[in-house]
Amino acid sequence: MEILWLLLALCMITAVLGPLLWRRRGGGIQLATPGSPDAADPETYGFLRQESLDVRLPGPDQDLADVLHVVQATQEWRAAAQLLAGTPEEGEIRWQRVQAFAGAAALELGERPGVGGAWLRSWRAEAPQDPGAAEVHAEFLVQRAWRSSAVGSEDFRVLLDEARTVAGEASALAPGDPVPYLTHLAVARGLGYAPEEFDRLWAEVLDRAPAHFGAHLAALHYWSSKWHGSRELADRFATSAAARAPQGSLLAALPLFSLYDNLPEVNLTPSFYRSAAVTKAVEGAMFAVHSARQDDPTLAHVRHLLVLFLVRMERWSEAMHQFVRIDGYVGALPWTEDADPAGTYAVYRALAVAGYEANGGSPARLLG
Repeated sequence: MEILWLLLALCMITAVLGPLLWRRRGGGIQLATPGSPDAADPETYGFLRQESLDVRLPGPDQDLADVLHVVQATQEWRAAAQLLAGTPEEGEIRWQRVQAFAGAAALELGERPGVGGAWLRSWRAEAPQDPGAAEVHAEFLVQRAWRSSAVGSEDFRVLLDEARTVAGEASALAPGDPVPYLTHLAVARGLGYAPEEFDRLWAEVLDRAPAHFGAHLAALHYWSSKWHGSRELADRFATSAAARAPQGSLLAALPLFSLYDNLPEVNLTPSFYRSAAVTKAVEGAMFAVHSARQDDPTLAHVRHLLVLFLVRMERWSEAMHQFVRIDGYVGALPWTEDADPAGTYAVYRALAVAGYEANGGSPARLLG
């Protein structure tokens, strides 16, 4: 993830030394004395403590959370298989559940090399014809590649080659399911598919799920200048998808994700976040959030990215209204690109609380 503002770095240091408490003096946010009347405390808003934030999920999915608990506590895979078998192929929920199972196994393996994630290995070995097992395995390999290997290294390419093979097996087991093709999109990004090769793969996705948010997000990463294309290509893809999005679709927020993908590696100029380009992308995402169904499973993804921009723009009240709707979960961009997703999220949340209270906000005003 790009280098945080100098102010954010200061916040992280302060978080280690004590509570992250702020107040505004002379137009700038500065440290307040712990326990003072104007010290901002995120917990007064009902926010979870940093160590209680769920790094696996972008938002609430109680069935998934319950199954993850069982699987990780017992190392028994059958509950995961049953949940995916009952999750429809169409829609976004299956994609998110496959990602969550794969991410949980990847985190386990990272924490306990050679041992963690044994339930996934057993699942694949004992149920080789289960498309859910193949989908989770393919996504697991992609996540391992991006998390544990240097991009472009031999290990990186080996993992992605294996992921491509397993995704092919998954698509053969469930021909109408778009999820294996979404995983293949991430492989295409990492292995640098030529545009015409990527376009053929993208056509397969559109045949199965033309308005799939996760698919468009994966394709956008390919066109981003960070990986293969250019900012112009990424912006064109995002703008086109937003323009043809069905009414109420969160694809209208895709330009904000394009902007994030192509942020400068180092940008410490606050005026950048007040520019017309940033404002337009944020307003488009805000409109998409307000127009979407409140049970849309991808809504949390947009809210998480929105709060990063709203905090940097010092739009404290709007940021707080998003935080109260996503708090408890950090398994989404931009936090998942950081080595400490919960810690980075907590810093932004503390800044939002501080800025909100420095401008007259209070728990009663926000939650009342």
